[in-house]
Amino acid sequence: MRDALEHDEDICVNEKRVLRICRKKKIQSIVKGRHNCCTKPTSDPAYVAENILNREFGAERPNEKCVTDVTEFKYGVGTETAGKIYLSAIIDLCDKRPVSYIISDHNDNPLVFDTFDYAIKENPDVHPLFHSVRGYQYTSNDFRQRIVKAGMRQSMSRVARCIDNGPMEGFWGLMKREMYYTKNMQRRKN
Repeated sequence: MRDALEHDEDICVNEKRVLRICRKKKIQSIVKGRHNCCTKPTSDPAYVAENILNREFGAERPNEKCVTDVTEFKYGVGTETAGKIYLSAIIDLCDKRPVSYIISDHNDNPLVFDTFDYAIKENPDVHPLFHSVRGYQYTSNDFRQRIVKAGMRQSMSRVARCIDNGPMEGFWGLMKREMYYTKNMQRRKN
């Protein structure tokens, strides 16, 4: 009989009970529509690292492995898109916490470099495996020099394999479902 579910905490509970409680408390999941695209790699990379991470997303201690990426948010008034902002973040794979993040109007080298530099400034003595996609910022000579200077090993996803950077993609997906897709974002004037 499959009326009861058993989860991580070994709690046996009926699906209908969970549904009833969720409805009473007005708890509802947000389902993201299917979006068939991946980040496209740069056409002429200066440096491409091997995929050392190789989808081994577990880390036994902090600062052992980090992943990074940039995501885009559109904002506007009503249904009209007025502009975009970009969020660059670095996530520690031990506890999935953001180590560093920067928001900018432009998806460019300074966005990624500032995110990396801030992480180094806050944690100067750490040397994790640093994994990213093959975007033009991460394949540039300037970024490679930053990695070498920080004493880190660099790893990159394979071309058109978003799952190689799965924890970062999952982080973006969760954040957008919970904080962005259901909101009408407008930029505040300073």
